[in-house]
Amino acid sequence: MTISAGHLIVRTLEAHGVTRVYAVPGESYLDVLDGLHDSSIHTVVTRHEGGAGFMALTEGRLGTVPGIAMVTRGPGAANAMIAVHTAWQDATAMVLFVGLIPLVDRGRDSFQEFSLEGWFSTTSKAVYVLDDEQQAGDLVARAMRLASTGRPGPVVVGLPEDVLVRMTSADVPAVLPLPQTAPGTAGLQQLTDMLRDASAPAIIVGGDGWDAATSSELARLAAAANVPVLADWRAYDVIDHDSPAYAGWLGYGRAERTVQALNEADLLVFIGCTRGDVLSEGYTAALHTPTVLVSTDAQLTGHAGRIDVHLGINAAQLVSALPTAEELRGTRDATWMNTLRSQQLDFTVPGPDGGSGVDLGIAFEALEASLDADRIITYGAGNATLWGHRYLSHHGPKSLVAPRNGAMGLSVPAAVAASIMNPGRHVVAICGDGDFFMNAQELAVSFAHGGTPLVIVADNGIFGTIVSHQQSHYPNRPSGTAMSNPDFAQWIGAFGGHGEFVTSTQDFAPALERALASGLPSVLHLKTDPATMGPGTTAHKVQVSA
Repeated sequence: MTISAGHLIVRTLEAHGVTRVYAVPGESYLDVLDGLHDSSIHTVVTRHEGGAGFMALTEGRLGTVPGIAMVTRGPGAANAMIAVHTAWQDATAMVLFVGLIPLVDRGRDSFQEFSLEGWFSTTSKAVYVLDDEQQAGDLVARAMRLASTGRPGPVVVGLPEDVLVRMTSADVPAVLPLPQTAPGTAGLQQLTDMLRDASAPAIIVGGDGWDAATSSELARLAAAANVPVLADWRAYDVIDHDSPAYAGWLGYGRAERTVQALNEADLLVFIGCTRGDVLSEGYTAALHTPTVLVSTDAQLTGHAGRIDVHLGINAAQLVSALPTAEELRGTRDATWMNTLRSQQLDFTVPGPDGGSGVDLGIAFEALEASLDADRIITYGAGNATLWGHRYLSHHGPKSLVAPRNGAMGLSVPAAVAASIMNPGRHVVAICGDGDFFMNAQELAVSFAHGGTPLVIVADNGIFGTIVSHQQSHYPNRPSGTAMSNPDFAQWIGAFGGHGEFVTSTQDFAPALERALASGLPSVLHLKTDPATMGPGTTAHKVQVSA
């Protein structure tokens, strides 16, 4: 039987277990869209290619196979670049399919022509272009495998429109197996000996691909072995925050004590992440501490400083091979772990911030109490996220989606995709007014596909993170950091969703209750004080200027 190359691509995605693709349609890949017409794959049509990419990234982070985005050539590919860069720096598996001009038009500066390799080769694991219809299935299988192996990341596949409609008798290829590795006996023994002999060790967890069983077992072993567990920035859902071993996260918004702990530790065991820029305070913290790395990334991308042992395995393979907690503990008592745990608990006790409008310290205490334990939280970028990081807890992996590269605009599309993927669960986006309106249009997708995310928008009328930098480096010279906003509650109401504009702290909890009970995509627009830059900060006068 012969089918078109475009239809073979769809069949191959089906064989790989893909259940959703996120797309902005384009004339350059019409045959793939036609193949999706009768497919078991659900096509989620988004309003912007950046939103499609962010939703695919969310699928890759919360699901079990790489997330799939489809966009058209030139301008469509340009819009999707932000998600590819995020997936690259976040080490998240996704595949971006880009429709291209016909082969016969290549090299003539034809309509929307661009260099796929030139644009994406430095921020993706690979760029493939389908020049032979017989290779359509094999190319997709290679892309899916590469996105998931080693250090996960994005793969970009170009689809010339004339190749897609060519017929092929090639079979749907088998799913290529992922590499199977086992911890070496010598390396595992080194890790065991180093943990046993350390007086103040710390485990640092991060990255994608964690499952509930691995997370739970690591938390149990760490607590029994008296080893505190720190988390990489925006990867702190790896471990249950109720674990007696959990001691907080590293990176932006962290407690000062976590950096001190990093520098005081006499052994660091990184699982699923490396000692990168943000985690290490700009490559300054604990660079010379004895270090064990557990990572499938042979290149150890972004790692700085000492390496004593590198186990090229994933978290599940490590945890299943670790010896008993007694062998890992040696004579170490619980003082070090308990001290860090106590300090983390103190750090996460909510308190009022002061200032006008909605006090986010009090509001987030109510939010934490109102959400189900299996909530999924999504973030974009900016100071508004700091309250969520500090005061909202997680109780298992795959419950947090946030851009580790600091990309703005991810919060809303991530929440939309997470809600579509997980009907019935509380899915909440935490964002500032700047982040919200970068991709707010993607809330329309929720109404088309049954998602019911709640978006909390902290509106202080400024790009708060940049204002804080301006105050440090150019005091009393505000420039280019002010915004003028509409009533976001009325905006979501125009779609048929639930929206409320909240201007006082006492009105937040009742508004939250109504939003969660509405069963609709919802926006709570909170008017906040621009002088309050983060949890627990003292309000000070901030000047802003358009």
